[in-house]
This record gives sequence, structure tokens and C-alpha cells, in this order.
Amino acid sequence: MITHLDRARPYVLGLFRIVIGSLFTCHGIASLFGVLGRDTLPAGTWPGWYAAVIQLVTGLLVTLGLGTRTAAFLGSGSMAFAYFDVHQPAALLPMENGGEPAALFCWTLLLLAVTGPGAFAVTRTRHPAPQQQDHLGVPV
Repeated sequence: MITHLDRARPYVLGLFRIVIGSLFTCHGIASLFGVLGRDTLPAGTWPGWYAAVIQLVTGLLVTLGLGTRTAAFLGSGSMAFAYFDVHQPAALLPMENGGEPAALFCWTLLLLAVTGPGAFAVTRTRHPAPQQQDHLGVPV
């Protein structure tokens, strides 16, 4: 049985991608240009400046839905690195070490790398209509 929620899945996923990509982009913009309450990172400083460039580029690509899976995978990996290299040495848990944003971005971007862009993507793939199924789950 197909529900209204199943029909909405690609659209909700597309909106999710746009929101996550936009937030990730904002982190990159804030660090690179000293806006949104952040100080500018000096060009070329490791690892912060490079992380900000990755956030800006992959965040824009994810927002647009252009190479979403690759961009999201790269962004997720950069956040995993940030968590384990920058945050985790201070304390084990994200609540203790300030690594909640890194952990959340890591996992949400990994989800997008696995699921794809959903609706509203520049590189849109057709989502076939879900098939009707009988009571045993067999398509009819």
C-alpha cells in the first residue's frame, strides 16, 4: 500500500538536502569571509581554512543538487576528520567537546551521499512512481 508519505519522500528529501547544504555553505562563508559572527581564518591555515573551503564548495553543490552524492561524501568525510582531529581529543562525547555540529553534519551528509539528492536537484534523476503491492509485498 502506497501512502501519501511515500509519495512525498523525494520532495522532503530534496528540501532536506537544500537546508543541510545551505547550512553547510553558511559555515564555510562565515569562516572564510568573517561574517555571521565568525572571525576570518587566515588563508592556508591548516586545517580550518581548508575545511571552510570544503564546506563552501560541497555545501553549494549539495544545495544545488549538483554531484550531490560525491559532494556530500566529501563533506561528510571532512566533518568526520574535524570531529576526531579537533573535537574528540578534548573529550569523548560531542556534548562535552563542542563537536555536535561536526557529528550532525557528518551523519546528515552521509545520509545524502547514500540516498541521493531527492527532488529539486539540478542533476535530477527521475523517481519512478511507487508500485502498488499486494498484502505479501509483491508488486501488482
